[in-house]
Amino acid sequence: MAQQLLMPKATAVWLVDNTALSFDQIATFCKLHPLEVKAIADGESAQGIKGLDPISTGQLSRDEIARAEGNPNHKLKLSEPKVRVPESKRKGPRYTPVSKRQDRPNAILWLVRNHAELKDAQISRLVGTTKSTIEQIRERTHWNSTNLTPMDPVTLGLCSQIDLDLEVERASKGRPLPTAAELGATLESAQETEKLPYGTDREDEKEIDADAVFAKLKSLKSATPDEDEDDRF
Repeated sequence: MAQQLLMPKATAVWLVDNTALSFDQIATFCKLHPLEVKAIADGESAQGIKGLDPISTGQLSRDEIARAEGNPNHKLKLSEPKVRVPESKRKGPRYTPVSKRQDRPNAILWLVRNHAELKDAQISRLVGTTKSTIEQIRERTHWNSTNLTPMDPVTLGLCSQIDLDLEVERASKGRPLPTAAELGATLESAQETEKLPYGTDREDEKEIDADAVFAKLKSLKSATPDEDEDDRF
């Protein structure tokens, strides 16, 4: 199995904050879109994610970062691991301890909301559930849907961050890249928001109101002498 970067988005956060690498270099290394890296730098994305130092985890060297900072065309390469752990082959659905099975619906709800690109089979592999349960939670027909709270399956201990990142990466292959509008929409002008025609202002409304008031006063003034004559008789 090819070596995978640990927690790509957290690594991107650290690289943005601690290096002079370009957005394209960070995006290529972390397998993200450059616009998403720019959103991280602008504080519009990954606000709750703590940066992960790839040097301390042994996945990048300082020399490699320095070479990339000096050459914008240089692509970062993962460092060779000092110790290779054989991949454990697991057959069948993931086993979930009895003490954590009650948390699975909350984890499924979190995955459905935050990673809509994941297929039911992938969610089943991550938290060890059935497709029927996933469908019930997605359609809000689960018997306990009113009490469910979305919770990160990694925090709950139902799967590892590596497994989650791997499944998200698999599901994202072939999907169209996000546009700038999807990552952060710009504000519209007040006239577009209020749907007012260009040039309309308060002075026109005041002039219209003033004409109506003067017309009413004029009619009242012309009617006043007749009323006085009637009073004399």
